[in-house]
Amino acid sequence: MKVIICGAGQVGWQIARHLSGENNDVTVVDNNPELVRRATDTLDVQGIAGFASYPDVLDRAGARDADMLIAATYSDEVNMVTCQVAHSVFAVPRKIARLRSQSYLDVLYSDLYRRDHMPIDVVISPELEVADAALKRLTAPSAFDTETFLDGKVQMLGLLLEEDCPVVNTPLRQLTDLFSTLSAVVVGVRRHGSLFAPEPGDQLFVGDEVYVFTFVEDVSRTMEVFGKVQKKQERAVIVGGGNVGLMVAQRLEKSAHRIRTKIIERDRKVAERAAESLERTIVLNGDGMDATLLAEAGVDRADAILAVTDDDKTNMLASVRSKSAGCPLAIALINDPTLAPLMPPLGIDAFINPRATTVSSILRHIRHGRVREVYSVGDTEAEIIEAEVLSTSPIAGQMVRDVDFPEGVLIGAIRKGKEVVKPKGSTRIDEGDVIALFALSADVPRVEQLLQVSIDFF
Repeated sequence: MKVIICGAGQVGWQIARHLSGENNDVTVVDNNPELVRRATDTLDVQGIAGFASYPDVLDRAGARDADMLIAATYSDEVNMVTCQVAHSVFAVPRKIARLRSQSYLDVLYSDLYRRDHMPIDVVISPELEVADAALKRLTAPSAFDTETFLDGKVQMLGLLLEEDCPVVNTPLRQLTDLFSTLSAVVVGVRRHGSLFAPEPGDQLFVGDEVYVFTFVEDVSRTMEVFGKVQKKQERAVIVGGGNVGLMVAQRLEKSAHRIRTKIIERDRKVAERAAESLERTIVLNGDGMDATLLAEAGVDRADAILAVTDDDKTNMLASVRSKSAGCPLAIALINDPTLAPLMPPLGIDAFINPRATTVSSILRHIRHGRVREVYSVGDTEAEIIEAEVLSTSPIAGQMVRDVDFPEGVLIGAIRKGKEVVKPKGSTRIDEGDVIALFALSADVPRVEQLLQVSIDFF
């Protein structure tokens, strides 16, 4: 597949890294020659320095025979014009654009993206993706990572194992014997910084970070088995009233859980806009790092602090101060992935990486064939892929134990019709089944081959 990626920033570089690693023909375009040089020096890609929206630049990038264009520059307008040029001049079949402005995302104006208007096939909103990730973190406060699959029937939980975990030092195969009715499947383990797919005889140890699939109705019991206590969220404080904070507050107001929320926003105009847009949420104008203001917001009585400003240091310090004041759960928005190792020592329970959420969203739309969902794990170390099994797939009609999966791949759940089942060695995979599996990044190309997905990409 020939792909042009416009924008060589963090998101563009990660997408290029994924696609070039899977032997796609990738060209990166950016008006910053240094970013282009970084991409060509570190990845197996071609690079073009220039403005992505210029027809001659796209022509030099190979747009005449490109299969896909991904517009991920920092400008919404450049991304939109780039897609228009790619369509009108070069007839590029598939165009994906990252758009930040909420006005462009308003459902009232969705007609804008028709092929005879502004021909964008897929619109990705980083702020919307981050807001969704933040809400999912709030629903599973004891997990450092979480995502739902198979139409919301299965939940993936990232759990840090501590001293009081009942299943520490227990071989995974014994979990089924000990908890015969539990739907949980451990698909990934990070130990000493290294992520791997465990085997049945592997044990879990204190300090391991495990990725577990479980049915939604089994989440609370799964948490207990892995030593986590689920507590109902009643009060939350949000530091940052911009697009992300406002979206989260609006969703919380509409949710059935009725979580009482307060927002702290430093910029007065942004705070006023948030106050006008919300009905039951209290908005405080001030610095989210101010201990006095945090106390006024009642952070000592809150069940969670969500720090989502555009400044990593503000988010980290606000989280640390809130934890020291007695808030049990701190979730921080962190743009710089190199800060991730600092989260546990600082006591920050979970962090959201906008780059990772945006990359996951884009990958969902560029994976071949019947792939329905893609979730990027860690710093793109692995992917969780949800896909439909085609009749031509080598795995159709086989039992799970007989499928030649790579060592870094494990199935977490299978949906057969309307029923979701926990995979066992004797489970037969049939045409039309939808499977959710964990795959280390190096094994993703082999997974796509086994799913035989490329035959119906276009």
